[in-house]
Amino acid sequence: MEIDLRTVAIKPLRHTFDNIARRFGDKPASRYQEGTYDIQQTDIFHYRPMWEPELQLFDKRRTKVQMKDWYALKDPRQFYYGAWTIARSRQQDAADSCFAMIEDRGLAEMIPADQKQIALDILVPMRHVEWGGNMGNSFISAYGYGTAITQPCLYHAMDHLAVAQYLTRIGLVLDGPEALDTAKEAWMSEALWQPMRCHVENILVVQDWFEIFVAQNLVLEGLSYPLLYDYLDGEFSAKGGTAISMMTRFMSEWATETAKWVDAQIKVAAAELPENKALISDWVKQYRAPVLEALVPIANRAFGDKSESVLAEVTAQFSARCAKLGLSV
Repeated sequence: MEIDLRTVAIKPLRHTFDNIARRFGDKPASRYQEGTYDIQQTDIFHYRPMWEPELQLFDKRRTKVQMKDWYALKDPRQFYYGAWTIARSRQQDAADSCFAMIEDRGLAEMIPADQKQIALDILVPMRHVEWGGNMGNSFISAYGYGTAITQPCLYHAMDHLAVAQYLTRIGLVLDGPEALDTAKEAWMSEALWQPMRCHVENILVVQDWFEIFVAQNLVLEGLSYPLLYDYLDGEFSAKGGTAISMMTRFMSEWATETAKWVDAQIKVAAAELPENKALISDWVKQYRAPVLEALVPIANRAFGDKSESVLAEVTAQFSARCAKLGLSV
């Protein structure tokens, strides 16, 4: 018996969902596109929120920023849930290996006492700031408009929890459980931390979700992360605290990655309307002052006589970053 094998091409009836085809044409779509675009609910709400009867549950009026299409705020990383978890899993494996090496080889005991104390005084209390970042981005995820922005903000919120956990582990490695109690007491009552605590708590009560995005993700993180995980990290490495730098590896990599995403959102929103540009610029100026005020005592503790010059460099870099985004600050 002779068998004749032939290849038959079957043309699919459709390549993707109708809403994706309307945006990008009837062609194969990426998982990011299918998991992001036009998912925001716009109709058939069950009821208006009783605490804000003038608004819908999902309402564009919850921010002063205006966009013709909120899906223009796309994530350059193209993170959907699967891609995000895979990326973070790899980073977690790398971070865990650093902690394991430090603990297995007793590298924490080799850190100079003064550098260890700076890490305990500065890094461990920052876990409370990270909790504020989690709360702010969770708010954006709940009340923001358009999955393109609310989805990565939820990932960003959970990333802040990861950073808080790594800071907690640093405290445990350097000084045991007592380090966490000491850091909490410092956060609650020590003069060094009260300006930062005040600022974090002020952001918690902001109602405009895009204002929170600017205040938290652009300004607070844009100034504090370079200070702590670039300049201070360099100090640790130069003064025998390389093990501390190894334990902050995730924060450094994460800050570089997420800054590109934050910049993309701000740049698009500011370019949409002159009113957006003016509003976002005003928010940057409004929140930059209290952040810098809060960072002064932290920088003094971390850098001593060099604190003023380090803060000046961080501020200049941040201002240059804002200028590239089209902001007038």
